[in-house]
Amino acid sequence: MIYVDADACPVKAEVERVGTRHGMRMFVVSNGGLRPSQNPLVENVIVPEGSDVADMWIADRATAGDVVITGDIPLAAKCIESGARVLKHNGEALTEANIGNVLATRDLMADLRSADSFRQGGGKPFSKADRSRFLDALERELQRIKRGL
Repeated sequence: MIYVDADACPVKAEVERVGTRHGMRMFVVSNGGLRPSQNPLVENVIVPEGSDVADMWIADRATAGDVVITGDIPLAAKCIESGARVLKHNGEALTEANIGNVLATRDLMADLRSADSFRQGGGKPFSKADRSRFLDALERELQRIKRGL
């Protein structure tokens, strides 16, 4: 299965296209406000408002053999712990080998932003190259799952 942390996800359409090609069931999880897909493989899950409710819904269900699409690093860490494969929107794979460093960097940057009011940027914009890397990474992950790797 594929779980999409859909609030602010720029690659929902790409996930649906690649997931459909592989016959994968997909859960698009959000707090609402998204246009539901008519695709029978896509289940739109609307969770109640609240901090991290969508994240907890995904974390409670994702297991080995599943793919989680998220930019939320703490959610990624929980899913990796459960054996799921995690991809960020730009195609970067988060794994047991790198999640510790990614979490540490996230925490460091949060501390720096809170200490310096001039460091309040939103990061770099999502690009065509990011979308292309994501499509390639998702295709590779689904191929690995099909091969049992």
